[in-house]
This record gives sequence, C-alpha cells and structure tokens, in this order.
Amino acid sequence: MRLVMLDPAQPERLDRIRPFLPAGWTLDTAASRTPEDQIAALNGAGFAITGDVPVTAAMMAVPGLRAVHKWGVGYDNIDLEAARAHGVRVLRTTGSNAVAVAETTLALILAVNRNIQRGHSGIAGGMWRKSELSPTSHRLSGKTVGIIGLGHIGAALARLLAGFGCNLLYTKRTPLRAEEERALSLTFAPLNDLLARADVVTLNCELNATTRDLMDAARLAQMKPDAILVNAARGGVLVEQALADAIRAGRLRGAGVDVFAVEPIAPDNPLIGLDRVILTPHIGAVSADSFAPSMQRIIGNLAAVAAGRPPRNGDLVI
Repeated sequence: MRLVMLDPAQPERLDRIRPFLPAGWTLDTAASRTPEDQIAALNGAGFAITGDVPVTAAMMAVPGLRAVHKWGVGYDNIDLEAARAHGVRVLRTTGSNAVAVAETTLALILAVNRNIQRGHSGIAGGMWRKSELSPTSHRLSGKTVGIIGLGHIGAALARLLAGFGCNLLYTKRTPLRAEEERALSLTFAPLNDLLARADVVTLNCELNATTRDLMDAARLAQMKPDAILVNAARGGVLVEQALADAIRAGRLRGAGVDVFAVEPIAPDNPLIGLDRVILTPHIGAVSADSFAPSMQRIIGNLAAVAAGRPPRNGDLVI
C-alpha cells in the first residue's frame, strides 16, 4: 500500500506522518507541484493526500489509484468528474479544522480592526504611527458582523464572536432552523442586506458554481466604506483585483486574506503591498495540536477504503 503526499513535503514532515501508517504501508511525496512530478509521484500509488495541490483528470487516470483524501474540507481542487470516471474515491475531513479556521478568521478581524500589522510595520521601519492609525482603529465589540456561509466554520466563528456582544447576521442557501439560530444568536439576512449592514464581512463558504467570484466589484461596492472584509474560505470566492481596487480607492477600510485564487500566491497578486491588507499563506486550517487527530482520521479513512469498509460518516465525497 503506497501513499503519496501530493503537496511536496520535507523529510521531517513525512517522518511525523509515518507512525500513523498501518503495517505494510509506505509514504512518499511529490518532488514539486509541476504536472510531470505529480504524475510521477502517483505512479504505483494506490492512495494520495492533497492539501492545496490540484488533482487533475490526468492524475485521476494514473493506473492503480484508489482514493484521494483532501487534508481539510474544500475539495474544489479535485476533479470529481474524472474521479467518478476512473472509480477513485474522494474523501475529506469534514469539520476537523473548523475551530482553527474560525480562530484565524477572528484573528484577522481583530488585526485589521486594531491596525496591528500597520503598527508593527511602522515600528519595524522606525515610525511611531499612533496618531496616524487612531482614526482607523475600531473596536469589534458591539459591531455587526456578517458571516457568509454557515457550516462548521461559520458556526464556530459565531460562538467565538458571542463574547464580543456582536450583532451576528448570516446568509446561506438554506437558512438554519429557528432553534439553531437562537442557540448561536444569529439572524438570517439576504446577501445584499448583510453587505449593506455589516461592519465586518467574513467569507466562510465553500467554493462552488454559485460562490465563485461571489465578492466582485459590484458586491464590494454594497459594503459600508468603513467596513472590513476577511476571506478564510477559498480564493475563488473573492475577486482579488476588485478588492485591491476598493482598498486603494478608500471604498473599504481594510481586509484580511488567508486564501488566494493561485496558491502559492503569485508575485504579481494585486493585494501584495497594500498597507491596509493583511495577507497570510493559507494557514487557517493549520494547527500543530490538531495534526495527530487529523492524521489518524485521514489514514483511518484510507485504510477503510483499502479494506473495503465504509470510511468515517460524512467524510466520503464520492
């Protein structure tokens, strides 16, 4: 049983994973993210794990591949049609990173609202920007926060925000039941209404045909000019050039972005270098203290597929 990490991994990381493997399994990694190296890594492998690396139709067609496991939740980087055509199982760790992503979202909200990065970079550059940053430093307590997407992550974020006394709006295709809304102190709002009312808008939805480019120039223009936007969902949900334009024009106060349309982020990404934008390298789901349980879950699911048993309930995509 040969398992491949499609995201190129250092030997130290592979050594951390190997103790979780069943007896007789081996672990390798792709040499790079290029299509040629990805195909080469899959040759002779029955199982693969991907984080951010796209799993293409050509990769699904490699003989002997039985299952691909997403490290995380969003599987928009996996060609499901090709997986079905070749009989490859696709799995994910539903809800496993919800708290980590919610905490990252909250951290970005606070960092942008309180001008943490701008203050830090000022001091690092020999400047004391206290009076300059004062007019754009805002409290989170008591503000209206609009959560776009209310799955495991959105719900975890709502629980974290409860201590700030925020007015919590949310939108999703199927609203929660009334008792679920009460438990999380949430109020449903149509997207246009949420954008117009929220002081903070946070993206926590999955990327699909209905959410791709959801936050474009027109929707960003519906937000308050002193509002901030945080994206810890998927890069494709946000039109990055439109956000950069809005920030430069002063139509938004600031933004925090953890996910990008192209990852690793392209050197010419329009968000790089903007003073009022905080960028992080898709670390929302990363948590050292969740490594072991996530690894046990992923390997357990793949071992179940190998043995012809059902994986953990809710983790099987196809």
